[in-house]
Amino acid sequence: MTASTTTLERSPTGVGASIIKGYAARGSGQPLEIMAYEVGPLGDSEVEIKVTHCGICHSDLSMIDNEWHMTRYPIVPGHEIIGTVSAFGRGVRSLAIGQRVGLGWQSGSCGGCEWCASGKEHLCAQEEWTIVGRNGGWADFVRADARFMVPIPNGIASADAAPLMCAGTTVFSPLIHWGVVSTMRAAVVGVGGLGHLAVQFLAKLGCEVTAISSTHSKDEEARQLGASRFIATKNSDELQRAARSFDFILVTVPADLPWRDYLGALRPEGSCASSAYRRAT
Repeated sequence: MTASTTTLERSPTGVGASIIKGYAARGSGQPLEIMAYEVGPLGDSEVEIKVTHCGICHSDLSMIDNEWHMTRYPIVPGHEIIGTVSAFGRGVRSLAIGQRVGLGWQSGSCGGCEWCASGKEHLCAQEEWTIVGRNGGWADFVRADARFMVPIPNGIASADAAPLMCAGTTVFSPLIHWGVVSTMRAAVVGVGGLGHLAVQFLAKLGCEVTAISSTHSKDEEARQLGASRFIATKNSDELQRAARSFDFILVTVPADLPWRDYLGALRPEGSCASSAYRRAT
């Protein structure tokens, strides 16, 4: 066996695309159109990636329509990004030209506060978001702080990796935060864009997983993803009959729910978390 080392291929500081083309919305409810925009030199800690894949997240649609009242138009959406490193600043030492990386909702933070120092950059007061006040990944190139570029393992296809940059993170983070372990009985409410990933994560962790939806239409799909049980809530008492059943419930649907029944389905010392944002009306 011979040892091998990887030498990073350097790019001159600030060299990258001078003009980027992307699909932009110029106003709320407006159709996407191709827009070219100039970008300045790369910052010392910035990385530019050539986009090969990018998912479509509901948050992109919310930003296009300014549902959260923080969109700056024109906006190029896209924050489930996979691509290859095309250039980086002089301070970047962790990535190589041509390396495959991913970029999600977060694109920067101060790097020096107590939250950044503890790996909780999402709590940083200077956190930057990939499509808030900047252009995202529905483009040929995108830039962000190198700390938020995630190397993608060779064993996962780019098309599969892209949704993990946001949807995957959204449902995996609460599992870590709430200390979910293999001995727990867990339930996932909703088997959609978020829920289908949550079921798989929990199953791979070794949990006994129950999928919950309004009807049994997704019963077979949920079991193929790793669920061992299925509960339908519409015109049924199945949820009530599952009282005191779960150590952890993850809600992935932005809907009004019978919360008393869901909390009643928790075992003593159980936890219920929600990964879905519902706009106030």
